[in-house]
Amino acid sequence: MLSEERRREILEVLQGDGRVLVGDLSKRFKTSLITIRKDLEFLHHRGLLERTHGGALPLRTGALNDRTLQEKERLHRQEKLRIAAAAVKMIRSGQVIILDSGTTTTAIARACRHFRSLTIITNAANIAAELAGTSVDVILTGGVLRKNSFSLVGPLAEEALRKLNADLLFLAVDGFDVRYGLTTPNLLEARVNRAMADAARRTVVVCDSSKFGRRSLSLIMPASSVHETITDRKISRHDLKALREMKVEVTLV
Repeated sequence: MLSEERRREILEVLQGDGRVLVGDLSKRFKTSLITIRKDLEFLHHRGLLERTHGGALPLRTGALNDRTLQEKERLHRQEKLRIAAAAVKMIRSGQVIILDSGTTTTAIARACRHFRSLTIITNAANIAAELAGTSVDVILTGGVLRKNSFSLVGPLAEEALRKLNADLLFLAVDGFDVRYGLTTPNLLEARVNRAMADAARRTVVVCDSSKFGRRSLSLIMPASSVHETITDRKISRHDLKALREMKVEVTLV
């Protein structure tokens, strides 16, 4: 394979996965680690990706980057399904859980359709629609609809959450910087997420590894406020160590 072809495929993998690691690329293209590092450096200097220790990330598009739900659905599908499967194993019949908006939490909702006795509180209109016609009881917070994420935000959503209590919150995030905290590009969404955390006895962050090391506009909460994180095995050793030092339980899928 010519170097130009390999570099083009590296960019395609990066676009689809949201993150690439030198070791994985070396195995994929059956070439040396040194060659892959040179490829990543070449692409970095061309302004096509952001070089990181051990791999690369897509170019940062700013703290206000807010993809639509449909765009997010195409990213990291297998990781989200594995995360959802692990999350559902934590749920017990008769519990009350909170799902915020997002594609990973939507996958969790789909995996909950078989429950006979379960209450789900959500601010996501699409999640409520997913559970229509099932035995799951759904409480929709109300609020102002954000059309790109199908989430309900604002004072109505926050007030509803202040009057509710739940066993578990499954929280999807746009950015997870272990030093700074959990972030989202929307200020109103961050307020609703904080109200969700206040209403739940336990907060579980569900996100694929590409979200680590990123920051969006608005802080939801510090990483130390999280009880558990479910993510995939591509999380960096640095981030994994930092979470465990903060006594955050980590489930790798």
